[in-house]
Parts: sequence; structure tokens; C-alpha cells
Amino acid sequence: MAINTEKLSSILQNFVTATIDVQGAALVTPDGLPLAASLPGAMDEERVSAMSASMLSLGERIGIELSRGSVDRIYVEGNKGLGILTSCGQDAVLLVLASETAKQGLLMLEIKRLLAELKLIMA
Repeated sequence: MAINTEKLSSILQNFVTATIDVQGAALVTPDGLPLAASLPGAMDEERVSAMSASMLSLGERIGIELSRGSVDRIYVEGNKGLGILTSCGQDAVLLVLASETAKQGLLMLEIKRLLAELKLIMA
């Protein structure tokens, strides 16, 4: 079954515009190919996709090596905001970019809702 990338893009755009402090989102394959994205203007979708897949792969390896089990999400926290990587089933990785003022609890709740919606489309 083909993945409806237009629908995925629409969902990500709605998420970015409707969620406070979210600046961008991308859905990529585990091998780093972009499926859909709504990123800030200067960001290269293909580069972001490749980095996201690499980070999740490395995070999973670290989880195994440090006996922490499977990785649910990876946070990259800088002085200008957050990047949160989350597995979206076997076929995708979700990256969400948020400002430094984002409330992490609310953001995680919104990401959980987004993941459920994306998984339905990809099933």
C-alpha cells in the first residue's frame, strides 16, 4: 500500500501551525528519506531527514549498549529550543522542533496525539 504523503504533509502543517511553540516537524524513513515535512524556511528537508534517522539509530544503539532497553524518544536541547525524535512505527521517525519556551509536558501530549494520527495514515 502506498503512503499518502500529501495527507501526511497536511497533518504535519496543521500540527505546526496549531501547536504553541512548535516551529517545525518532519516525518522520515528509518534510512533517512523524507516522507513529509513542515520545517522553518532555511532548513534543508533532506539533510534534516538524514540527521534524524542517524540520531535515532545511534540512540537505539546507545540504549542497547547501556542496558536501557528500547528508546522511546531522543531529546536535543539547546539554548534556542528542542528537537524531539520519536519512532513512528517501523516505517518512520518523527522529528518535532520546538522553541525554548515550550512546556515539555504539553508538547509530549501533543506529540503523542500526532503519532496516533500519523500511524493510522501509515497503516
